[in-house]
Amino acid sequence: MHCVTAITDGRFLACEAVHVDFESLVNQHKDAVYRQMIRVCGNRQDAEDVLIEALFKAYRNLDQLRDSVAFRAWLAKIASRVCWQLRKREALLPILQLSALEQEGRELSAQDPSIESQVEVAQMKQLLTTAIASMPEPYRFVYEMRDLQNLGGAEVARKLRISTTAMKSRLHRARAMVRGQLDAALLRSGN
Repeated sequence: MHCVTAITDGRFLACEAVHVDFESLVNQHKDAVYRQMIRVCGNRQDAEDVLIEALFKAYRNLDQLRDSVAFRAWLAKIASRVCWQLRKREALLPILQLSALEQEGRELSAQDPSIESQVEVAQMKQLLTTAIASMPEPYRFVYEMRDLQNLGGAEVARKLRISTTAMKSRLHRARAMVRGQLDAALLRSGN
């Protein structure tokens, strides 16, 4: 909900009242939600980041809150979703680094991940595979060579018979496409 001075005085005052209520609700419940997020996210740094993002989302969607008594549960639900999305994004990182480990000849630790973790990794791998497959060929080829095969920029440009500048431009667009698709998929699955 946004207010500007061009809005009539009555509507502006109503908006200011909502802002004050939001602030008092946040002050009343943020510590409890923060403690809950420490347990959900597993550490204080992630819990702080999650709480901040959840507060932004709650403020932007304050009109969806039906009763201020339910604010703590509503904020905790938003924060849990943000934490879940953060974990999904972090689960993608090992997938992207796996080929680098294999190329270096390093072995993965013998510690087996949980079944839940294995399922999440498989889901993220599928999302990444789908995102890459959906790209137009010029972008997909550059992305696969640079980010998956870890080839140098000049080598990729030479293999594709394009300039280094064109290769960099395609890689930038390809990465943006992958990020966009992954973010959209994570948002859909988080709701």
